[in-house]
Amino acid sequence: MGQYYLAVDIGASSGRLMLGGLDERGALFLEELHRFTNGAVSRNGQLCWAYDRLFGEILTGMEKCAALGKIPVSMGVDTWGVDFVLLDKNGRILGDTVAYRDSRTAGAAEAIAKRIPEAALYARTGIQKQPFNTIYQLWTVREQLSEAETFLMVPDYLHYLLTGIPINEYTEASTTGLLNAAQRTWDPALLDTLGYPRRLFRRLSPPGERIGRLRPEIAERVGFSCEVVLPASHDTGSAVAAAPLGEDSVYISSGTWSLLGIESPVPITTEAGRAGNFTNEGGVGGRYRYLRNIMGLWMIQEIRRELGGTHSWDALNALAEAEGGFASVVDVTDTRFLAPASMTEAIQAACRETGQAAPDTPGALARCVFLSLAKGYAQAIRELREITKRRFDSICVIGGGSKNALLNRLTQAETGLALRAGPVEATALGNIAVQMIARGELRDLDAARRLIMNKEQL
Repeated sequence: MGQYYLAVDIGASSGRLMLGGLDERGALFLEELHRFTNGAVSRNGQLCWAYDRLFGEILTGMEKCAALGKIPVSMGVDTWGVDFVLLDKNGRILGDTVAYRDSRTAGAAEAIAKRIPEAALYARTGIQKQPFNTIYQLWTVREQLSEAETFLMVPDYLHYLLTGIPINEYTEASTTGLLNAAQRTWDPALLDTLGYPRRLFRRLSPPGERIGRLRPEIAERVGFSCEVVLPASHDTGSAVAAAPLGEDSVYISSGTWSLLGIESPVPITTEAGRAGNFTNEGGVGGRYRYLRNIMGLWMIQEIRRELGGTHSWDALNALAEAEGGFASVVDVTDTRFLAPASMTEAIQAACRETGQAAPDTPGALARCVFLSLAKGYAQAIRELREITKRRFDSICVIGGGSKNALLNRLTQAETGLALRAGPVEATALGNIAVQMIARGELRDLDAARRLIMNKEQL
């Protein structure tokens, strides 16, 4: 067995630590070490993340490495985007660790538009308008900014806890709405316009940068030391790095969110892109991820939770299959589904408002979600064709949602494109691939993708 690499992959609903590398045949292997749940909790009237608990789970997984004698040469963390912490001069978090689904940003977009019009903002940043964007979240805590010393996105903060070194990783920072898309840097004029102090923001570090070793006290706690190497620390950036994309492929990173898009060598900041709510996020190797955020499997996750967790995923899919004649659909880009008091009631209300039958059984609800997602994907692809003037011949579905055979069939039927499902563990594979490139074990991203494709075909 060759060297071990450790990927810490944390999403909005779960996290895991995965070991990977090359085996004695030169093939890629992946092994799950530790898995845990995640989710926002109510604190002081807001939805917040429990970062202390998440970091404790990371340490638990690292301790399992030591117990197995499988010591990684490097590790890196990826998480969701847009959320952040502010640190004071002593490295302590200021305020609550509020989650993006919280409603605190109500009115922030309108306030910022008075300082910079939305069209001008998009032309600079290329970031779609979403109520939870970091640029809007920061507006709600602008009184705290004078007390703050450092701005860190979530994976940056976890890397800081591991190493003591504060950095801002590029792909994660690209979700903030504060970067100049073309220059791949913080936009100083924009920061000044909004009154966000430049001193808070660090030099942007690219995926693959080797930032340091574990702090001595962390190494002592977990039983080993290793290097920390930046992956694409935005989880979709890592997932797309592992996608076996062809020149005319569309990807769907299918999980809590569905991120549908293409790779582009340049940002696309046209007015048509803004009108279509497409976004330009950073990728590995200088690529851009031009994509649309679609509500994703969060909708079915919430339905399952509201059913008391009594239905397995397979059972819900089987019930949806049995509801083959149910054809009501909802708009899966509608922010009403972001954090409703009841997802079931929100879907039923949306159907009634559009003159459709409201789903009233678990199977009909699931069928409505899956069909709505497939139609949402097809619409996004039609708009991508129009904006980019490109033809697409295939879809590559990656992430946990790629296992959903019904959703894949509906997607293929609605889009008329060939569909390739997998890899399921795309995010962890992309995270590890960037670490391997950084240490010279793989030549570049194209080599990594070929290796991953070979693994999927075994």
